[in-house]
Amino acid sequence: MASLDLKQSVQNYIDTADNRLLKMIKALVESYHEEDQIVAYTVDGKPLTRKQYNQELVDAETEIQRGELTSVEDLEKESQDW
Repeated sequence: MASLDLKQSVQNYIDTADNRLLKMIKALVESYHEEDQIVAYTVDGKPLTRKQYNQELVDAETEIQRGELTSVEDLEKESQDW
C-alpha cells in the first residue's frame, strides 16, 4: 500500500472513530514520539529511554564491526572466576 493510500485509509478510520479508538490512536502516536519513554533496563537495572536504547544498539554494532568480540572459549574461561 502506497504511503498516500495508507494515510487516507488511516484518516478514514479517524473520521469515523469513536472516542475509545481516538484515545487509543492518540496514545499510540504519543508513545511513538516519546524519546524519554523507558523501554528497557541494563543488566544493572538502569532504565534506558528509547533514544539511549537505540544508541546502545548503534554502539554495539560499531564494536562488532571493529572486531571487539569475546569468543565462547574466552567467556568460558572468564566465567570460571565468577
